[in-house]
Amino acid sequence: MKVVVIDDAPDIVEVVSLCFQLRWSGTEVLSALDGNKGLELIEAESPDIVILDVNLPDMDGFSVIREIRRFSQIPVIMLTVKGEDVDIARGLELGADDYMVKPFSHIELIARVEAVLRRSRGIPTSSDDRPYTSGNLSVNFVTNEVKVDGKPVKLTSTEMKLLRHLVRNEGRLLTHENLLSKVWGEGYQDTRDLLRVHIQHLRQKLGDSVDSPRIIITEHGMGYRFVRQDNV
Repeated sequence: MKVVVIDDAPDIVEVVSLCFQLRWSGTEVLSALDGNKGLELIEAESPDIVILDVNLPDMDGFSVIREIRRFSQIPVIMLTVKGEDVDIARGLELGADDYMVKPFSHIELIARVEAVLRRSRGIPTSSDDRPYTSGNLSVNFVTNEVKVDGKPVKLTSTEMKLLRHLVRNEGRLLTHENLLSKVWGEGYQDTRDLLRVHIQHLRQKLGDSVDSPRIIITEHGMGYRFVRQDNV
């Protein structure tokens, strides 16, 4: 495995490196102290995952994740300081796969990395992965191609998995806990803000209204329901 850590704090880089070595011996951990060097590393090395800090000396982590998403869908976990909920939401909206709050334990880091890597590998295909169409939306779950009005739409691996679970349960109420468990895995059931941000981002990409959605309906206090547009 190859990892890129973008953080100007040497102690964080050391902790992350140690965590990966303990869990996956032989992991190559590359580090950059600023955003520009981090972007160069990612393009040159094509790592399996990126650990990205929000606060960097030359450009913030939001600018870095925005640039990463221009050329890659590589999994990215963002690091932020405690209590900065706005940072968390913004990072997820820009395409981060997950976030962690400093300080964090090596057990939590390993668990988050494993969950993100599982999601990034995609979902095994089956006879249930036939192409799906609804209104102006078409999805090919085998090739992970999504089109709205015939135009390709880029989804992150997490967004794709979330869409698949919603589509395959079309018309059914899916609770917050169900979605978090199925898409993110065990241990995420209490992270409703994480789900909310991804739902909002998915709505925007699918051309759904954030204020008055017709495709992904909010069932207040309970969860979400995916509605087929042909029947609306």
